[in-house]
Amino acid sequence: MSLTFLDFERPMAELLSKIGELRHLSSNSEDMDLSSEVTKLEEQLNGLTEKTFAKLTPWQKTQLSRHPDRPYTSNYLTNTFTNFRQLHGDRNFSDDKAVLAGLAKLDNMDVMVIGHEKGRGTKEKVLHNFGMMRPEGYRKALRLMKMADKFNLPIITLIDTPGAYPGKGAEERGQAEAIARNLKEMITLRVPVISVVIGEGGSGGALGIGVANRVLMMQYAVYSVISPEGCASILWKDASKASLAAEALKITAEETMDLKIIDDIVPEPIGGAHRDQEQTGRILKDHLIRHLKELKQMPPEELAQHRYEKFMSMGVVLGGGI
Repeated sequence: MSLTFLDFERPMAELLSKIGELRHLSSNSEDMDLSSEVTKLEEQLNGLTEKTFAKLTPWQKTQLSRHPDRPYTSNYLTNTFTNFRQLHGDRNFSDDKAVLAGLAKLDNMDVMVIGHEKGRGTKEKVLHNFGMMRPEGYRKALRLMKMADKFNLPIITLIDTPGAYPGKGAEERGQAEAIARNLKEMITLRVPVISVVIGEGGSGGALGIGVANRVLMMQYAVYSVISPEGCASILWKDASKASLAAEALKITAEETMDLKIIDDIVPEPIGGAHRDQEQTGRILKDHLIRHLKELKQMPPEELAQHRYEKFMSMGVVLGGGI
């Protein structure tokens, strides 16, 4: 598999290139055995990768969350779930292709899966609107959540969006109302709801399908009210200061866990989820099964109350004054 390397990964890319050259030389010469040199470089590469990823900055993690090869919802539908049957449309305006949704199996459990889809390549990205849902996308999601609630199916949402689509048409069709209604209605669902931030968790666009009993984050995902670039543009009038904003926003999995915004961090393979999408899918599956089995022990009324109390307790400031 051809790997795409980010700027901070260049030393690793150079080592991988050297390894490739030595393997090529060795395979084209019967008299040249370079296996020991290859092994040494591979060990060096593994050590460098572990060292680099052990001290990533929030901005580097933001870059990883947007990696062009990172697994999207469509990949998890293959690697984490089985028997996916896609459902379409909001029964009102159209079918928003920024969100993939439908019935699936998680191990031996029937579930409803709803997730953002960014798409790869220009045509797919345009088709899926870069993962930015319009009002009809949120209304489709809500329609299927209510269906899941009616038939007692757990709901799993996969979050990966820079935010809700801010275009004129979306605003005319009630973007803010659609998101607000989802927030209100998701609180009342009487089935287990698990949300996973698999890449970017951007603002209300993410929260519109993210009001859950358990909120999980992939190790190198980010979750924030605004992108680092947007924050930098507002605070410093300079988007190039995005790395400073990323530090201030507390958007990484570890930071949001400390702030009690999320409930669990799903580890990724060394180098990120894109290095081994199948393994990543299996890891996420194990976490989802564990959390879902725990939530299934709660009665319907308790699930709704748990969700309400969980989100109402966020951001509460005790004591002090201005």
